[in-house]
Amino acid sequence: MRGFITIILFLFLHSSLAAQVCTAPGQNPSTAFPVCGTSIFSQTSVPICGGRPMPFRGCGNDGLTDINPFWYKFTCFQSGTLGFLITPANLGDDYDWELYDITGRNPDDVYTDGSLVISNNWSGETGLTGASAAGTQTFVCGGSGKPLFSKMPQLQVGRNYLILISHFTNSQSGYKLSFGGGTAVITDPTDPHLQKAEANCGGDVVRVRLSKKIKCSSITANGSEFFITPAVASVTGSVGINCSAQFDTDSVALQLSAFLPPGNYTLNIKKGTDNNTLLDYCDHAIVETETLPFTILPKAPTPMDSLASLACAPRQLKLVFKKPMLCSSIATDGSDFIVNGSYTAGVTAAGGNCANGTTKEVIVTLSNALQVAGNFRVMLKKGVDGNTLLDECGEETPAGSMLPFNVKDTVNANFTYAINYGCIKDTVAFFHPALDGVSSWQWNLDENQQSISQNPQALYSVFNQKNVRLIVSNGFCSDTSNQTILLENYLKADFSVFEDNCPSEAIPFTSMSKGKIAMHNWDFGDGGSANGANPSYTYAAPLRQTVYTVRYTVTDSFGCQSTAQKQVQIYSSCYLAVPTAFSPNGDGKNDVFGVLNAVKAEGLEMLVFNRWGQVVFKTTNWKQSWNGKVGGVPQPTSVFVWTLRYINRDTKKRAEQKGTVTLIR
Repeated sequence: MRGFITIILFLFLHSSLAAQVCTAPGQNPSTAFPVCGTSIFSQTSVPICGGRPMPFRGCGNDGLTDINPFWYKFTCFQSGTLGFLITPANLGDDYDWELYDITGRNPDDVYTDGSLVISNNWSGETGLTGASAAGTQTFVCGGSGKPLFSKMPQLQVGRNYLILISHFTNSQSGYKLSFGGGTAVITDPTDPHLQKAEANCGGDVVRVRLSKKIKCSSITANGSEFFITPAVASVTGSVGINCSAQFDTDSVALQLSAFLPPGNYTLNIKKGTDNNTLLDYCDHAIVETETLPFTILPKAPTPMDSLASLACAPRQLKLVFKKPMLCSSIATDGSDFIVNGSYTAGVTAAGGNCANGTTKEVIVTLSNALQVAGNFRVMLKKGVDGNTLLDECGEETPAGSMLPFNVKDTVNANFTYAINYGCIKDTVAFFHPALDGVSSWQWNLDENQQSISQNPQALYSVFNQKNVRLIVSNGFCSDTSNQTILLENYLKADFSVFEDNCPSEAIPFTSMSKGKIAMHNWDFGDGGSANGANPSYTYAAPLRQTVYTVRYTVTDSFGCQSTAQKQVQIYSSCYLAVPTAFSPNGDGKNDVFGVLNAVKAEGLEMLVFNRWGQVVFKTTNWKQSWNGKVGGVPQPTSVFVWTLRYINRDTKKRAEQKGTVTLIR
């Protein structure tokens, strides 16, 4: 019902929601509010927007959307359970929520990957909601009558989480979000610190890197939290990097009143006009005693500082510079660079991760991947644009600057194996040649067997297909190989035979064994034997019905054996007969009535009627007889009519018989 109501509401609001895309900070996963476990977060108003379909784990296709959403992010600092409470300003409002683990993921993946959901509550009821000890379900789907509180989810230390709060009620009334009742810690215990300061080439802007993210709202626009010593210039403004699109930042740009001449300086922090330094989202402040030294150097070319770590078979090189480089000075065809070394590698393109026209990283694209081990160097030269690279101060990095690097061979995880067949267990030896500097092996050998040896052995007790995987690495490149190994010595003896049989007639025995069978051996239980796969055997007529145990043993091409045994009954006669009288008096003689020796009667049906034409006994099993009772009541002496229908097992012809039987008391 909740899903139906949601669809109706969504259709009703479709035109307005579609026109009101959520763009304000906090209304999308990538701009989520950072929250602290010790704070109560108040959202006084909820703008109307949203309507994006959401994947809901545990809720099937409820058709729910993020109606009027806000998003919150936090990190777990101690594993445990998470308890929280959403208190609507209007208790008649319906608020829903969903919790995601986005560790190592793009926050916007929540729109496409339902596996990120670890808990939710989409109850159609109004009032307080959240996760608490009162909850009994991890996932609460849409619908009236559903509980408003879910079971507290388990958080893991070091992982990152998002909470979506969706306002199903179409109003702008807000709410409060608070945490408590669980054992997990989501309050960052560390204080923020100044980490690094560097000036631009003109010396009138100082960029400050912090040890962790702080609230953008704790930065004053006039830069009153900072001052420079010696006091050659004052701080006239400060801007949090990316604060226009999010609530927190780890970098601040300070504007100075004058250009700093070359020399050594100290950046100092103090309480600003807002009566604090800089605050993280748990309101921990940078202490006023912290300082950072920085140096203004005379203008000089910026060298290539380093080369980022290479991937296996690299097709691109990432060059790192200490200063921002002008993106406009990078020749896009890669003509600023040349790569030489153990073998030829051409350059086809170059570019930067540019922001505000500069970049500290230049990506050089090669004409071919470097798959074979070798030593190389990337060297700077003047490109088709007439220069090498220029830093933000316009200084050109000299041609001939170079960085050496080396690559290792790509590796191959292909492996071979040898099977030593056994009757109880098979032994398989695996071999990897360890070429190209391979130094680590990770084997998954099936049947819960693993190894890190180069050439392991595995024992298998179940003879079928085995799926084996090997991952190898030389510390630079890795490769994976999968093979299916068939252990073909599976052996199982089995056969089919009629349970009831006639004397002096050939009885067919049919092998149903599986495996690579080389020999068959039959023991018929009366001293007779045979060696073929499907023999026929004739038993002599016994004086009375006799049961023989037949043993069938198969031997495969590996010398292994398997045995099956079944019982066969041989009757003294197969002449079908029906008695004409019986006396159910309990003396053990003729106490029941039924067909005799119907060994070859298939599809049998026998009916017994009383004098009024009523059925008093019916059976399809010739070994089942009538005891002279109807409904547990003994019948008096009388004559009864019987009919018999069946198909002869040998001729497949249908037969019918009828007659009378006298019940004698």
